[in-house]
Amino acid sequence: MEKKNYKQEKQYQDQVEGRNAVIELLESGRDINKIFVSNGEKNGSINKILAMAKERRVIVTEVNRKKLEEMATSDNHQGVIAIVPPYEYCDIDDILDSAKDRKEDPFILILDGIEDPHNLGAIIRTAETAGVHGIIIPKRRAACVNSTVTKVAAGAVEHMNIARVNNINEAIRYLKEKDVWICGTDMDTNTYYYDQDLTGSIAIVIGSEGFGMGKLVKDNCDFLVKIPMKGKITSLNASVSAGIVVYEAVRQRSI
Repeated sequence: MEKKNYKQEKQYQDQVEGRNAVIELLESGRDINKIFVSNGEKNGSINKILAMAKERRVIVTEVNRKKLEEMATSDNHQGVIAIVPPYEYCDIDDILDSAKDRKEDPFILILDGIEDPHNLGAIIRTAETAGVHGIIIPKRRAACVNSTVTKVAAGAVEHMNIARVNNINEAIRYLKEKDVWICGTDMDTNTYYYDQDLTGSIAIVIGSEGFGMGKLVKDNCDFLVKIPMKGKITSLNASVSAGIVVYEAVRQRSI
């Protein structure tokens, strides 16, 4: 009966797994319903988690390892799982306001149908370290922010503005109205990413795994860039492509 209730509750909750991810969660100030730790786990960073949870008055429940394994959605929970309310997405204006607050030109990522949560988590992690102000993802046919994404992002989710929109093309049009240039990544162009000006207000579009950007999204971009391919494989993992182009933008914007 207890297991059934947990599954029913999970429809309205999410969870964060792993020691570093839970520490970042506690430091972020985000609401936490409860933290589960494995019986006997009182060493190393678990002690830090217990101390932080006590300071924030978060309920901590010890359960046996088997119970924790049943709850986990990944293979690397490291003896701790935090139960949290569903992730709260922001609006596009919140992303633009973040850039304004930092007195910087908007630097945004648009993900056109990234379906693999591991890719989404890796992109969020890269974006946060690169100083990206926010990420825009679609509601349909794309990964959302869940426990797997949070785990792969290694805490970056707690520090990144993520907007989830009904229509990517409408989001692009809105950004254009705000004087943001739209840069698409696609092999069907003669311009290499390092030859394109990526300074100023810009949003970089990363297409889905295997299919790239949708035709209408591609048509709505102001310009396209590509990454040179020298080997026999003609495509890169979406998160790798994002990292390459994003950090070229970082390089240009720091000159």
